[in-house]
Amino acid sequence: MGSMTGADELADVLAGIQRLVRRRLRQGLPGPRLRGAQVELLRIVAAQPGIGVSAAAQELHLAGNSVSTLVNQLVTAGMLARTPDPADRRAAHLTVTEMARDRLAEWERRRSELLAAELGRLPEADQAALLGALPALRRLAGNLHEELEGQRV
Repeated sequence: MGSMTGADELADVLAGIQRLVRRRLRQGLPGPRLRGAQVELLRIVAAQPGIGVSAAAQELHLAGNSVSTLVNQLVTAGMLARTPDPADRRAAHLTVTEMARDRLAEWERRRSELLAAELGRLPEADQAALLGALPALRRLAGNLHEELEGQRV
């Protein structure tokens, strides 16, 4: 295999951390196992109660029919509620259920505990390096988001 660039290593490490965190957090989590896109949709709806399917699709950068499928799955699982728009019966407003709100809060609590514990196991220099990299990682995420939104030329 060819030599990896720093960009390749960064991509692999970030993806690996995300995958390992998800695996660790899934253990012992009650209820149905949710896929990444389902969780992303729940987070968007929790942050913007009443959002429509097309607006959620834009936020997720997915096709409307893909998001409609996710909505149907999450309604069936008891995680999302869909309310018809009185002005346009074809449109619907989405809200998370109490079950979904509790699950998202539990996930975030457990994720915070897990990462705090794992950071605490690292030498202080590694902890400082990781925390010091956060502003640069936020800028990287911001640039990726802007390009995805088509705001940059």
